[in-house]
Amino acid sequence: MQKCLKKLVLVAVIATPIYAQQPQFEVATVKLSPSVPLGTPLPINLGSVNNGTATLTNVTLSEWLQFAYGLVSETQVAGPDWIKSRDVRFDIVAKTGPGVSRDDAKLMMQNLLTERLKLSMHHEPREMQFLALVVAKNGPKLAPAKTDTPPAQIPAQLPGRLLHPTMSMAILASLLSRFERQIVIDMTELSGPFSIDLQWTPDALRNRVSQDGAAPLVNGQTVNLDGPSLPTALQEQLGLRLDSRRGAVDVLVVDHAEKVPLDN
Repeated sequence: MQKCLKKLVLVAVIATPIYAQQPQFEVATVKLSPSVPLGTPLPINLGSVNNGTATLTNVTLSEWLQFAYGLVSETQVAGPDWIKSRDVRFDIVAKTGPGVSRDDAKLMMQNLLTERLKLSMHHEPREMQFLALVVAKNGPKLAPAKTDTPPAQIPAQLPGRLLHPTMSMAILASLLSRFERQIVIDMTELSGPFSIDLQWTPDALRNRVSQDGAAPLVNGQTVNLDGPSLPTALQEQLGLRLDSRRGAVDVLVVDHAEKVPLDN
């Protein structure tokens, strides 16, 4: 009996520091976003880590999970309908401390989800179509990141223009997922980050011609109707391509989550 007790005590002593090593934010505020009148523009920050602060604004639980686990599409998150509803949105501001990487901040977000929403979930491979972001035949045409430029939140991009001084291939894949409305998975094996300047003509704008025959204006800028498609621009300007594939994609399935964040 005494031997068993010694073993139990030993296990408890070993387990305590392992739990303590889990990365935690120094301070974190999680609130439900206030309701807004129907039709009011809704500014959304899907996740930024700047100057020791991680911020998400007006995000659904699905979008919060996408940031925390590095997922590129909401189709990689499953669960109750409310987790993707704009009726339940969250604002998160968390202090990470100086020198904390974006990857470490994501781990902290995973722990914050468990702590404040009592999140429980499981991983499940599901067969589905996706686009693989890969290096084109003649190799990449990517400029190195501008290291003298401070990290910045990915800005709201103009239609047909993606410009940022320091971007990883994972973030590029995530943005391409939104443009293509399909899952795009980074399979380039390029570590990066890179300086990205990508210009194309969205298909939705090609047939928009004003009454006088002039090219349409978007945000005060003229749309180039003769510009390349997104796949062509990717290959010509960045030396990358999108391959249509089908296979097992990791999906996060939410088993339980509180709608109202717990105070801490």
